[in-house]
Amino acid sequence: MPANDAQRTSSAYRLAARDTDFIQSDSMRAVRFLLEFSKVEERLNTWGVRSTVVVFGSSRVLPGGSSDPCDSSATLNPGAEPCPGPRAARWYEEARRLGRIVSERGGALHAAVGGIRDNVIATGGGPGIMEAANRGAFEIGAPSIGFNIELSQTQQPNAFTTPDLTFQFRYFGMRKMHLVMRAAALVVFPGGFGTLDELFEMLTLTQTHKTPRIPIVCFDRSYWTRIVNFDALVEDGMISRSDLQLFGFADDAEEAWEGLLARGLKLPHQTSDTPSI
Repeated sequence: MPANDAQRTSSAYRLAARDTDFIQSDSMRAVRFLLEFSKVEERLNTWGVRSTVVVFGSSRVLPGGSSDPCDSSATLNPGAEPCPGPRAARWYEEARRLGRIVSERGGALHAAVGGIRDNVIATGGGPGIMEAANRGAFEIGAPSIGFNIELSQTQQPNAFTTPDLTFQFRYFGMRKMHLVMRAAALVVFPGGFGTLDELFEMLTLTQTHKTPRIPIVCFDRSYWTRIVNFDALVEDGMISRSDLQLFGFADDAEEAWEGLLARGLKLPHQTSDTPSI
């Protein structure tokens, strides 16, 4: 019989599930999208995660005492890229404190009957505010989630997310879907384009009733009212005055927690349905 090496080594002969060139091809984009959904969904279900409290905020914020080369270069060179100011260390500590409060009081620390966990801290998985919130949960022994995104400039997962709940996405759209679909509440710390995108996407989904209304709190009123002129949007007829009720403000972690409760955050004994989109 003639040798069949050429046939056996052909990419066409490779099992489709083991053919990485095929899986990464343009024609398989929908399949990759489904895989990103299913892998994360299966893992979260295994851990009994029914609902999350999502924390957004800048990756540039560092804890107090950290050395930031950006700070020193900005001091030496007035034309250098600016860094978060001295308030940033406080934002980090308040996000860390919030991670502890939510995890301890919200239902993530101890699984309920059936292994269900509610109000598990979920972040984008990177440094800064994300790290701080995950760190707060980690410090009291609660699980927390990191939804990382593959970027051209490599993002490393922070060291405080639960390893089994540390994910990486290729697609922003699927990452956003997983951030939203179990969210029972949202706290948005100061941040840049990414944070603004996430905040306004959630506000839009809520305003248009594409997702159930959830408590949304923006941390540091002075920051948010300076960055976004919400009243001007009302005055120019771009949003309704009632849309301003979709979110509130807080200036410390305890106030943020109380704000979530006042706006309807459910605790484990009050929860019956999983948020859905």
